[in-house]
Amino acid sequence: MEYVTLNNGVKMPILGYGVYQIADQEECEKCVLDAISVGYRSIDTAQAYRNEEAVGRAIQKSGVPRDEFFITTKVWISNAGYEKAKASIEESLRKLQLEYLDLVLIHQPFNDYYGTYRAMEELYKTGKIKAIGVSNFYQDRYIDLVQFSEVVPAINQVETHVFNQQTEAHEIMKKYNTQIESWGPFAEGKNDLFTNATLQEVGQKYNKSTAQVALRFLLQRGVVVIPKTVNKNRMEENFNVFDFELTLEDMQKVAALDTGTSSFFSHYDPQTVEFLTDYGKKGL
Repeated sequence: MEYVTLNNGVKMPILGYGVYQIADQEECEKCVLDAISVGYRSIDTAQAYRNEEAVGRAIQKSGVPRDEFFITTKVWISNAGYEKAKASIEESLRKLQLEYLDLVLIHQPFNDYYGTYRAMEELYKTGKIKAIGVSNFYQDRYIDLVQFSEVVPAINQVETHVFNQQTEAHEIMKKYNTQIESWGPFAEGKNDLFTNATLQEVGQKYNKSTAQVALRFLLQRGVVVIPKTVNKNRMEENFNVFDFELTLEDMQKVAALDTGTSSFFSHYDPQTVEFLTDYGKKGL
């Protein structure tokens, strides 16, 4: 495993396992145990995924020492604000059966995320959280939070894949010393990523799959990735990306796939914001 060092000195695996959309408790527990057996130690969950308890059980059953894990969760919109966020993080700790969290992120930049961040800063200072950050914060809200908070976000987890490479956002994060982390490194298969001709051509040179090339490209750009799959063979394939390196020419070929636009949604679209905030009001 390779690691990145966050802005507070905490080391984070550059490759982790995500559990988004694995809502079934038994399936999620099995998947996390499979991922741990493959070698993953960074596990990314969220309050909104409704599977923190399954992740917690898998961690406990794995027999792997706590200090070998890097566990991330995220505070949902309905839990925003100082008091609610603080209580929700304590609840996440209970569900995950943990004494501390390695990373807590604000899931979406809506509702009272300043109050949420103050709660996270406080828990960070007490040691219950080892690092804090944000998710889905576009450059305007990200810079605003950086400028008016005490603790600079250690992470900003944003949609990042070969079709939306976030090059400008990445440079802004570097300026303020925040690590970029990718959600959706395979774009959830959109734009026929798994059969993309460029990725196939590059992969053939290294005897690697399109998925492995897509991950390797992000890793070489210093992006933390958390690919999600329920298939153990795919977990192994996604993990096996440290034994080759793309040449500059191949990096440039993949870089040319960038469209500069989201494959999913935009926070600048009023309908998207209405959908997320309406959903956020409903609670968990």
